[in-house]
Amino acid sequence: MTSSLSLHAGDIALASLLLVVDAALSIALRLRFHRALIVASVRMAVQLVAVGYLLRYVFAEHSPWLTAVLVLAMSLVAVREVAVRPVRRLRGGNVVVALPHVLGVVLITACFALLTAIRPHPWYDPRYAIPLVGILLGSILNAASIALAGVLDNVRHQRAAIEAQLMLGATFRTASAPLLRRSIRAAMVPVINQMAAAGVITLPGTMTGQLLAGADPVDAVKYQILLLILLTGASCLAAVGTAYGAMARLHDDRMRLRLDRLG
Repeated sequence: MTSSLSLHAGDIALASLLLVVDAALSIALRLRFHRALIVASVRMAVQLVAVGYLLRYVFAEHSPWLTAVLVLAMSLVAVREVAVRPVRRLRGGNVVVALPHVLGVVLITACFALLTAIRPHPWYDPRYAIPLVGILLGSILNAASIALAGVLDNVRHQRAAIEAQLMLGATFRTASAPLLRRSIRAAMVPVINQMAAAGVITLPGTMTGQLLAGADPVDAVKYQILLLILLTGASCLAAVGTAYGAMARLHDDRMRLRLDRLG
């Protein structure tokens, strides 16, 4: 295969002319997104360059402790994002639901992949562990936040239906099941669409990156299939755990709906 191509600062500056065109269109058409576009572009560049130098150091050190610290930091940021996205808040904070399910799912899925399918040596090799955790967290974040928002933002609208079933003798789990199912299904739509479109409508990011780096197309496809399987499994676990975890905090020992625990 051909070797990968090197990008220079001038190449990136040339590509950034597309952003200049976007900003110009925003100004000319009074779309008013040019300031947000400029801020986002600068943040993107600064953040990615900083991460690039950080990863260069971590990869060179090959330390399991540095790898663990970085993975934990990434996971905690994802937990915060999951917690703040829903409009509604649980008493005590949404973090109490997001933390165990985001951390638990990403650790289980990443360790499973590293110890079985990928098998680097050592198994915690940061060149494999950190990118894998990063891509898993992106999918887990979306699934968990959609599921959590689906429960917290819609439980008030379903109050009458839930309480009517409770009065008829249904268990709380049965009464809340329709809301939970809708929330989990909504959380799974993005990753299922991603799987369905892969190879026909889009070339996923991991596969595209490997192709640009000079990898064999068939090898790139194998890694992409593996990652999509991992992303789908992790998304489902995160969505189910987060939805049920949130609903568990909205009833008491007598199985009554407790919307007073919702801010």
